[in-house]
Amino acid sequence: MKYRSVFDIIGPVMIGPSSSHTAGAARIGLVARQLFRDQPEKVSFHLYGSFAKTYQGHGTDVALIGGILGFDTSDPRLTNAVEEAQKNELAFEFIIENEVSHHPNTVKIVMEKNGRSMSLMGISIGGGKVEIKELNGFELNLSGNHPAILVVHEDKYGAIASVAAVLAGKKINIGHMEVSRKEEGKDALMVIEVDQNVEQETLEEISALDHITQVTKVHE
Repeated sequence: MKYRSVFDIIGPVMIGPSSSHTAGAARIGLVARQLFRDQPEKVSFHLYGSFAKTYQGHGTDVALIGGILGFDTSDPRLTNAVEEAQKNELAFEFIIENEVSHHPNTVKIVMEKNGRSMSLMGISIGGGKVEIKELNGFELNLSGNHPAILVVHEDKYGAIASVAAVLAGKKINIGHMEVSRKEEGKDALMVIEVDQNVEQETLEEISALDHITQVTKVHE
């Protein structure tokens, strides 16, 4: 059987000879889109290591754009992501970086729209699996392969306990949780991976808690 491109052998289970460069890249782009909560007007992809060397030949560029457009790895529109970006008036650029990164397959994505911006650094670890290592300067370890909520909050006593209490009241089990802060007493970020999707009502209840400034959901 002859394939036109690597995308022809990547299915929903993310199989193929270069899933790190294609399925993983698409997944990072999709998580970035979910966290931005909108399609950006402009996006810059800063490529490191192996991503920087082979991004065109392995379809990493197309995969990243497709993810930003909201396409999952099994979406047939992924192969035409460049044309889809033009239709949706999404401006993009790829920047090759030479510095040492977290992992050979690393990309930093910077998205902008209406004066709002967000930066995210992700790595593709193989088999279509990814990790998000940084968000707007906060260090984190988000797999992107499970439902999760990200909670920006003031670094105050009781903030973490109040969020955990809401989830417990909804019988939502926490699989992994970590907290990152840039400076004591300032903004902090909770990353909570859970075992099931979180409904909008629960997000709104968390948003209404004291010291909470932003709540974002990442779903499978």
